Amino acid sequence: MIAPNQLSDPAVRAFVSAVNAGDRNAFSAALTEDVTMSDDGSDRNVAQWAEREIFSSGGHMDIEAESDGGRALVVNYRNDTWGEMRTAWRFTVADDGRVSRFETGQA
Repeated sequence: MIAPNQLSDPAVRAFVSAVNAGDRNAFSAALTEDVTMSDDGSDRNVAQWAEREIFSSGGHMDIEAESDGGRALVVNYRNDTWGEMRTAWRFTVADDGRVSRFETGQA
């Protein structure tokens, strides 16, 4: 496993750290105002998805591997709703150093 503070990309590191801390403010700060995302290939409302999949269900990311300069992760993701699953995450980072899009799905 890779500790979140050892992730290569600072924007992804901030994202993962916010998720694992359950910190809504840090999560918002890690994202651009116009952030978009998809889950299993379907675009979702980021705020609604994050509340359901992360914050109200104790979401947590254990990083198995990273690639693409730290912008692609293989994660053992768990929450109180779905249990644990192996997932793939891809991140697009804006010029300001925040995540502008993330995509997740089964790995």
